[in-house]
Amino acid sequence: MVSSFCWSCLTRLRQTPRTILPIPAAPRVATFHSSAVLAKNPLQKKKSTGGDTGPKYRETRSAKIKKKRPTERARPPPVGERKALRKRIVLSNPNALEVGGLQELSAENMVDSRLRGSVLALPVPMISQLRAVEAFKPKQGWSIFRRPGTVTRRETVELGRAFDNISSEDSEEKGAVIKRIVTGSRQSGKSVHLLQATAMAFTKKWVVFAVPEAQDVVRAIYDYAPLSEKEPNVYVQNAATAALLNRTATANKEVLSELKVSQEHPGLAAIEPGMTLEDLAKAGVRDPANAWPIFQALWAELTATSAASGLEADFAPRPPILVTVDSLGYWMQNSAYRSANHELIHAHDLVFVRHFLDLLKPGKGKPTLPNGGALLYATSASNNPSIYALDVALKQAAARHAGVDPSAPEFPVPEAFSYPDSRVLEALNSTKPTAAKEGMLEVQEIGGVTRDEARGFFEYFARSGLLREVINDTWVNEKWTLSGGGLIGELEKVGRRVRVAAA
Repeated sequence: MVSSFCWSCLTRLRQTPRTILPIPAAPRVATFHSSAVLAKNPLQKKKSTGGDTGPKYRETRSAKIKKKRPTERARPPPVGERKALRKRIVLSNPNALEVGGLQELSAENMVDSRLRGSVLALPVPMISQLRAVEAFKPKQGWSIFRRPGTVTRRETVELGRAFDNISSEDSEEKGAVIKRIVTGSRQSGKSVHLLQATAMAFTKKWVVFAVPEAQDVVRAIYDYAPLSEKEPNVYVQNAATAALLNRTATANKEVLSELKVSQEHPGLAAIEPGMTLEDLAKAGVRDPANAWPIFQALWAELTATSAASGLEADFAPRPPILVTVDSLGYWMQNSAYRSANHELIHAHDLVFVRHFLDLLKPGKGKPTLPNGGALLYATSASNNPSIYALDVALKQAAARHAGVDPSAPEFPVPEAFSYPDSRVLEALNSTKPTAAKEGMLEVQEIGGVTRDEARGFFEYFARSGLLREVINDTWVNEKWTLSGGGLIGELEKVGRRVRVAAA
């Protein structure tokens, strides 16, 4: 189809001005984009990768390595300082008030029942003896008072009377032997009870053998070796025995220096006739290789009732003996030592442990302590292994002491398929002794103090300036209940909190 317009007509049309032509729109930008296209940064000029043009003005290009600054580290403490700090014992607080009229522990007031609930100070000359046998514990509250002292409770008076009867010449119980295992809950004061017994023994001029921590003997910190070729399965610890002799010689110096050797000891060249028992104990300290034979010689001297032939001039009556062992549970399991076959050694195979455990059994024909004394072994509730055999053995020992026949149905026996350690049951299987003055093994459970004893304990805190409260029956009953029925450790936590009344 031919258009009705001709080319000449089209050429006569007027041209439209440029200003009214539509302006091309700017490039659209997506609404979801994070940057605008027009606002984009210009490209950076690429650095030339050609040849080295040389350093610029005052510019060096030598290889430099930045050295790290050495970090300043504190010098580690010397060997043994941390242990010494952990076991440090402070027995005096100069900021505490001096308690007027404070009585000291003596042979007279240790049996006085009227002093129950009062605090008795430890004599100053005795503190060095108690330190020597390590009777003080680091976590006990000795550092909050002006001077160390202990509260007199019912168990303290009973023990003091028993010690007095053993030492008294007019008593029927002179030369008797007490065998006791002290148990109780945590913070009940078992270790302090052993300390009180040690202080009473020093007051009565007894000889004290103390094992402050039973776990130190079995946790493989001392050297050990077979006892002899005839007994290769029994092991001796010379260093542990030498440490025991050192504690004994230092704490009992006054008594041992007055006693002389009166028995024959063949095979020990270190023992000379006429030497004192103090020198005998120190000989084992100087020569640890012979510590165990010397300890046996010292024990034979202290348990002798008469002198050997030809040594009657040097013989003097021997005093009673007190043996204390804390944390007894560690001796009722395998030790950390190993045999030649790399098998764990039972604690009862250590001759050190076996000696003190055999003392709990009745003596053969004569008491284990012929001159009298006491065996006080305590368990621990805060740091003690869980041993089922020991729990059963303690229940059986308490039942035997109460007169229950082992064949009776009410006698405690292990549960079925519990498989307790038979050696532990046998170690505490103490039958009725044949000696008249040797006591049977008993189990004493120490609990909380009475309300009257707790009140006297708090009054001592108040007199020392540590407690600012009105101490009456209502307040004491409240604190006694909150402390679990008068646990002495919990009462101490209450008394050491200083309270200042608001103005």
